[in-house]
Amino acid sequence: MECKLKILAILGTRPEVIKLAPVIMELELRPDKFISTVCATAQHREMLDQAIKPFGIEISHDLDIMRPGQDLAQVTARAVDGLSSVIREEQPDIVLVQGDTTTTFCGSLAAFYHKVRVGHVEAGLRTDDKYAPFPEEINRRLVTQIADYHFAPTEYARQSLLDEGIAESAVFMTGNTVIDALLWMRAEVHKKMPELPYGLRESIEGRQTVLVTGHRRESFGEGFENICNAIKEVAETFPEAVFVYPVHLNPNVRGPVDRILSDHKNIHLIGPLAYAPFIWLMDHSDIVLTDSGGVQEEAPALGKPVLVMRDTTERPEGVEAGNAILTGTGREQIVDGLTQLLNNPEKRAAMATVRNPYGDGTAAAKIADILEKCN
Repeated sequence: MECKLKILAILGTRPEVIKLAPVIMELELRPDKFISTVCATAQHREMLDQAIKPFGIEISHDLDIMRPGQDLAQVTARAVDGLSSVIREEQPDIVLVQGDTTTTFCGSLAAFYHKVRVGHVEAGLRTDDKYAPFPEEINRRLVTQIADYHFAPTEYARQSLLDEGIAESAVFMTGNTVIDALLWMRAEVHKKMPELPYGLRESIEGRQTVLVTGHRRESFGEGFENICNAIKEVAETFPEAVFVYPVHLNPNVRGPVDRILSDHKNIHLIGPLAYAPFIWLMDHSDIVLTDSGGVQEEAPALGKPVLVMRDTTERPEGVEAGNAILTGTGREQIVDGLTQLLNNPEKRAAMATVRNPYGDGTAAAKIADILEKCN
């Protein structure tokens, strides 16, 4: 009789929940093949809890590692220690991690210390600048050195891994699981309107809408000042357009955003959105202005042109395909990019109709198929 493969999925942030949820759900559809367990570090407590709810994922271990004022070293120490205890207790065959967070790196390291195999979802993303994004670029490079199974979302990511000497037999191009999650959630949203912040639907109805997300650590300080001043300038130039910004909870983000962007009639600062209302909002926006990695992948799948407020991106496929434009964090470049798209519906339409390069919604099934063969 074939033994079931015991998989421990580790997640700590909202993006990890969204991108691992389709895999966890797929594993649970195959109870004859897998025993699936989930551990949360709660690296981002509130936003993680918010993201888990719609997927109905059961958390078996919650480490709740966050403490006020922690730095990365303290987060890392607490995460490795806690995850090591969970791995020792669960004795999994494979630890599954996603992306490039501190939780991802710590989960891989703890698994390595216990000589447990590691599967890395969304492997092979690179900017070739170790400080951008920080600390994610180094996190994912370190995970690559530990992982046994590398689930690359694109051909570019697959080739990056091969160029670094990873064996071809260990690299699998699957597409990105964020597209699986997005298509699933869009279908749910179409069935039932999610609960939205008061007045949001009415405020964007019939108006050009720019969805803004920004939270990157490397933009703290001058970068966020530039981003906020650029949004303010464009909002004043285009009073008929509406700008909606679900603001990250980090005080390094909230400080400049509240100071510069409050009290403008066509700028709506709202709290972080749960996944369903966020997808609804993106689906009803005309332009997406972001520094988020996941949003760079989601927006093209919904036919939305993307301006990326970063100097470099580990997701160059969207830029090369014409879905996205890099603006950096300079005020003038952001203003110019937004102005061009708001003034030029033909350019928006051209960016919106490019084929999405990040997947077709079958990544989770492909990953589960591969894991079945790892028993």
